Amino acid sequence: MTRIVVDPITRIEGHLRIEAEIKDGKISEAYSSGTMVRLIEEILRGRDPRDAWAFVGRVCGVCTTVHSMASIRAVEDALNITVPPNAELVRNLMFCAQNIHDHVVHFYHLHALDWVDVVSALKADPKKTSEIAQSISHWPKSSPGYFSDLQKRLTKFVESGQLGIFANGYWGHPAYKLPPEINLIGVAHYLEALEWQKEIVKVHTIFGGKNPHPNFLVGGMACSISLDDASGINAERLAYVQQLLKQAKDFVEQVYIPDLLAIAPYYLDWGAIGGGLGNYLVYGDLSTSSYRDVANYKFPAGAILNKDLSHIHEVDLRNDAEIQEFIPHSWYSYAGGDGVGLHPWKGETKLNYTGPKPPFDHLDINQKYSYLKTPRWKGNAMEVGPLARVLVGYASGRPDFKEVVDSTLAKLNVPATALFSTLGRTAARGLESILVAQWALEFYDQLITNIKNGDTRMANMEKFKPESWPAAAKGVGHTEAPRGALAHWIDIEDRKIKNYQLVVPSTWNASPRDLEGKSSAYEAALKDTPIADENKPVEILRTIHSFDPCLACAVHLYDEEGKHVSKVKVL
Repeated sequence: MTRIVVDPITRIEGHLRIEAEIKDGKISEAYSSGTMVRLIEEILRGRDPRDAWAFVGRVCGVCTTVHSMASIRAVEDALNITVPPNAELVRNLMFCAQNIHDHVVHFYHLHALDWVDVVSALKADPKKTSEIAQSISHWPKSSPGYFSDLQKRLTKFVESGQLGIFANGYWGHPAYKLPPEINLIGVAHYLEALEWQKEIVKVHTIFGGKNPHPNFLVGGMACSISLDDASGINAERLAYVQQLLKQAKDFVEQVYIPDLLAIAPYYLDWGAIGGGLGNYLVYGDLSTSSYRDVANYKFPAGAILNKDLSHIHEVDLRNDAEIQEFIPHSWYSYAGGDGVGLHPWKGETKLNYTGPKPPFDHLDINQKYSYLKTPRWKGNAMEVGPLARVLVGYASGRPDFKEVVDSTLAKLNVPATALFSTLGRTAARGLESILVAQWALEFYDQLITNIKNGDTRMANMEKFKPESWPAAAKGVGHTEAPRGALAHWIDIEDRKIKNYQLVVPSTWNASPRDLEGKSSAYEAALKDTPIADENKPVEILRTIHSFDPCLACAVHLYDEEGKHVSKVKVL
């Protein structure tokens, strides 16, 4: 048995270390370690609750919107503030824009290179590539000349010895199975997605003033609707939002999904790899009426245990016995000791690093080995994210979810059990994008209808001033971040933040073992993964990237020649 160390996992937000034990060509055990910490919770202590959204939006450079949204919802919940319908719709539109943007960027720029061999694209026949591209989609950029020109540009990169953004890949690895033509299509759309993603974020700049870190407001949104005012959200800007949303829908349907369906048949064996826990958790989001109207969520809430799609369990974020965070393998301390679990309203964030002094070869996994706490729902390790949302929607009998899932399974000729896998997790992100792109236009139409009917309200300021607040209040705000279930819990006392706790998607997925030694989602999903080359473990990247990890923002090191400093070590 050998142990390999991948540190850091690249092409993610933040800093993650994976240690894996290899036996008979497969991973027998895996350990996930978040190696950076930011302590946003402690930064918020004693501050004005109305300002919390601005701080938590800095948790991540990718998930800015959803963190800010969860924060204002937590404050609104604590103070019993009702948000105007237009503000709810604008928040939904900003959610949808981020969701689509994040999923496309993740697939092409963070995950696709685990499946697409860039160098192999040099061997592609541009004419054949064009024929394949036109057979799977009506996307206009599919001519032989287009692919020929791209191939020439790529050749110059390779011949110069400077692959630029495509450097440091495991090119030529036996785990890559795509023909050169599909690889060339993947590279082309990688570059096109770079240009497209700059456009969809303009939705945030229109409604939130800027991107990243758009502005939010406790009680609504910090923008005004005035159809004839150049300084407000006028008719021209609303029309532009519709244009951007339609373009996003086109890109998802004509580029993203066809590419997924073209790549997947070559990797159907991954429909039986990386399944992991089989437990899935969704808080729900995107109401068609009010955030508090859970019954009308586009993303239905619930939990699935042991892959049993016949029963959806209800989830209560306020119940002390449901969500608890543990620290037996985390670099923190609790006043009650390492054996207790704390509901976030009672949560503590006290660092206590007891790990090895850097540099070190490996972690002592029998002790504390991560800066991530270990959350559990009713004692169960849970997976969160697009796969969880698609499964809960599918199991709930929702026609929109059933349509996209069943049609995809039929096209790939695979059973529903293939969803419980690395391939299923990757596909679910795309299927979700189809739905969100459709829903975004529905929310837009609702907003326009409200405005035409004379409703331009964007904020409820009745309880904005602290003088109207109770002496003490608690609230919880949740959303479905691109990477999964996200919630913020706030405890307000004397008009200031007494305690603030975040449980983010990657805390659920990437956390270390619990009191009973049971793995969380990353560790469980890596188990039994085949490894073709221990020195080039692209298979680890495939499964980890299928979750789209987002940990504490970190600095990745480069040497004086611009080469990324990473290490894969066989012990």
